[in-house]
Amino acid sequence: RIREARPDIAMSGDFIVGFPGETEADFQATLDLVAEVGYAHAYSFAYSARPGTPAAGRPEVDAEVKAERLARLQALLTAQQQDFQNGLVGKLLPVLLERPGRLPGQVAGRSPYLNAVHLEAGADRIGSVVVARILSSGSNSLHAALAS
Repeated sequence: RIREARPDIAMSGDFIVGFPGETEADFQATLDLVAEVGYAHAYSFAYSARPGTPAAGRPEVDAEVKAERLARLQALLTAQQQDFQNGLVGKLLPVLLERPGRLPGQVAGRSPYLNAVHLEAGADRIGSVVVARILSSGSNSLHAALAS
């Protein structure tokens, strides 16, 4: 229903795999949810015990199982994040310019979806919002050009 109301929405989430007591069925339910939602951004981690918490005293999921589940989840999330970024190519987006880029004459900023965006502009534009056309998508960032 959310996507019907806002087709341009970008969903974000945080996931912990291997929480004590997590079964393969529980983990599969997580994968099914991720596949259904389609995340633009996500953070995922393997559970690690924190002393003094109720979960710390529960039997842990085997470390190899946690690592394998995390790899499966991250592969799905990475593909979804790349699909989301690829869908931005060709679009005009406002970009908040935050800092100098790694290359001379380049600045780095953020899209409204919090994607890292790199484009050619003077350092005097840092701190401003510009309209940029997204030219390409990398693994972790977008490359853009000033639209005006």
